[in-house]
Amino acid sequence: MFVRDVAYSARTLGKHPVFTVAIAITLALGMGASTAIFSVTNAVLLRPLPYTNSGRLIVAAGEMQKRNVKDWPFSNADFFDLQKGTTSVFEDLAGVNTGRGTLPKEDGTLEEVRFAGVTPNFFRMLGAKIALGRDFVDADGQPQPPQPRAATAPVQNAQRLPNIAILSYEYFERRYGGNRSILGHPIAIAGGGGPEVVGVLAAGFELLLPASANIEAQPDIWIASRLAYDNAQRNNVSLHVIGRLKPGITLDRAQAAVGRVAAELRRDFPIHNTSGFFIRLEPIRQHLVAAVRPALVALMGAVIFLLLIACANVANLMLVRMYTREREFAVRASLGASWWRLVQQTLAESLLLAGIGSLFGLGLAWMGIRELLVIAPANLPRLQSVGIDPAVLIFTAALGLASAAIFGILPAVRAARPDLMHILRGSGRAAGLGSGAILRSTVVVFEISVCFVLLVGSGLMFRSFLALQRIDLGYDASNLETFQLLGPRGATPQQRAAFMREMRDRLRALPGVQSVTAASPFPLTGGFYPIRWGTAPALVDPSKFQAVDPEIVLPGYFEAIRTPLMAGRTFTEADNAPDRKLVVVDRLLASKAFPFESAVGKRILIRIRTPQPEWVQIIGVVAHQRTTSLAEPGREEIFFMDGFLGHGVASQWAVRTSGDPAGYAEEIRKEVAKISPKLLITRMQPMQAWVTRARSGTRFSLLLIGIFATIAALLAGVGLYGVLSSAVRQRTAEIGVRMAMGATPSEVFLAIVGNGLRLSAVGIAIGIAAALALTRLMVTMLVGVRPSDPITIVAMSGAFLVITAIASWLPARRASALDPAAALREE
Repeated sequence: MFVRDVAYSARTLGKHPVFTVAIAITLALGMGASTAIFSVTNAVLLRPLPYTNSGRLIVAAGEMQKRNVKDWPFSNADFFDLQKGTTSVFEDLAGVNTGRGTLPKEDGTLEEVRFAGVTPNFFRMLGAKIALGRDFVDADGQPQPPQPRAATAPVQNAQRLPNIAILSYEYFERRYGGNRSILGHPIAIAGGGGPEVVGVLAAGFELLLPASANIEAQPDIWIASRLAYDNAQRNNVSLHVIGRLKPGITLDRAQAAVGRVAAELRRDFPIHNTSGFFIRLEPIRQHLVAAVRPALVALMGAVIFLLLIACANVANLMLVRMYTREREFAVRASLGASWWRLVQQTLAESLLLAGIGSLFGLGLAWMGIRELLVIAPANLPRLQSVGIDPAVLIFTAALGLASAAIFGILPAVRAARPDLMHILRGSGRAAGLGSGAILRSTVVVFEISVCFVLLVGSGLMFRSFLALQRIDLGYDASNLETFQLLGPRGATPQQRAAFMREMRDRLRALPGVQSVTAASPFPLTGGFYPIRWGTAPALVDPSKFQAVDPEIVLPGYFEAIRTPLMAGRTFTEADNAPDRKLVVVDRLLASKAFPFESAVGKRILIRIRTPQPEWVQIIGVVAHQRTTSLAEPGREEIFFMDGFLGHGVASQWAVRTSGDPAGYAEEIRKEVAKISPKLLITRMQPMQAWVTRARSGTRFSLLLIGIFATIAALLAGVGLYGVLSSAVRQRTAEIGVRMAMGATPSEVFLAIVGNGLRLSAVGIAIGIAAALALTRLMVTMLVGVRPSDPITIVAMSGAFLVITAIASWLPARRASALDPAAALREE
């Protein structure tokens, strides 16, 4: 029976191609957008991580609560204490740290490699598969024996334990061509003594931690860390810790256990006590997506709203169609068709339309996903796994069924309960159209209110994006070409200082180059880790020490990147020496350290190169730089000379040019090669590209929500046009009578437009209330604007009233142009 209903519906819809295509396109837009965003949401938020029992994996993050520092790595000793004190709640705890370096290729040139140091249990805990060779064993992490004094070093060094390494499958194929002979042999490094390769990971293994952790997701070489317990080195932190809870252990119970460990560390070690050391546990998937979850949830909500608007529009079209078929349904009912039989016929048509819309929507989603991957922000994890998979197909099918129910129920119920006597005696379509005017108007008000929420959301994102464009970065990113330089700089401080001078001189001599500088780290490129600073009271009360982000720079750094000098002076060549304990600070630190007085000439305590803080003198105050985020100011900053830390520390270079900085890339490479063929340039790109990347999250949300809001506004406008057009058709006789009685065309025109404005006003009023409630969920996505921003709400109200006027104009114009005599004859 149902198959016959579907076949009948197909024949009926085939006779009305315009109606069918209009509904198919409307549904395809809503379902395609929903499917595309769900594919991203599924890959990032919903799909389990590719680890064994990933639901029990927990990230342990250190915090210095008195210094407002979160996600702080662990020292070796802290890791061992955590491991020892939580055996009742954790099956296992493992540590990892990553970085980048260089290795020589067969032709002697260098290649950049990503490496990771892990505790030997790391792969076993995560369930990583070994494709070739073996996994790490506990002996691979045995600490190195104490190093002897220089007099006996040549003899004792021969007994040093070798480092043990496992290669990623991708690096194994790329570097060694899949040659198994590397197993059991050391990796070639300059001077020998490279780690011995014992295994190769299975393809595709990835370390999934948030971008803010500064962890390499796909290291090439994994080395078993030989960790030693050393109380004296608790300030030296490097380990990111992941653990697996025992079955049945709750997160709260585990948090209580690590809380006791943190309390013991605060009791036993002053550095932990004065910093307010705390250990926070967080499920690994939650930790991974914390930064992107609000945006994805907002986007998913936006496309569901868009789909609801599409369904409401289709429902209105279906209602109009049902009213024109009321006589058909009335005849069928009078011949004995049951209520359920009529409902079944109407739902079959709705399911067929939903199926067509789903197929077209799936095609749009497939194309849309490719575009999403191009514009997606860099901090969106697991992007490579986004695609049309079984879960997405199930979602699309469920969405189709839900859509059919949403837009099909009202027309089905309305058509299945015809007033037989009224319809069979009625004159035609106008009566049918009139009987559903209130219902169709209600649906349009719903469309407008939901659309208005999307418009407000897009307006808030637009204002946030404008705010990001106007933010003072603290430097001029234009005409700056940046790159990282890896490779040997010299064995002694003097050689490294000479190398840095030669680099600057050669690059500065290039035609069109205005200035050259280097820093480590460089703004927006990652790698910022805070150090301690304080004033004299911190000597008596160490809890008064606070956190600051350090930056190692060359003389001329502030002039090259054009960071304004607020007071004092910047560094000179004479300052670039280890014995010159001079620093430049930003205005945030200066105002915090010495409020209401000049910081120039004052001294502060800093711990960066000695176990205990040392005094340094402030020679200048500069504007605050946005170094880690454009949306947030970030921590205070302090700047040291490269020579203060022994020369050659600054590895990220910036060249200011008179033209397009990208056009200087090849010349820069040639000059660097002249200095040494062993030097390797990586991450070369204009500074503006880093700024664009920092804006990418807001731009991504703005673009998508803006597109959805635009489509929603068009659909709502079309829905309003349909209702007003139906009203004109229904009221043709009434309009004819009014015009015959003396009503002018302008009065008729204004009456129809007024009807549209009334519907819009009601929808906007409901939409404002809904927007005030729902846009609160966007608070973490907004920059420089509140969710309840009145300017945005007023602007979007005005924009939608313009849409209303446009949608009302055609029906109103048609009504005002009616010939009264012809209108009365037609009815």
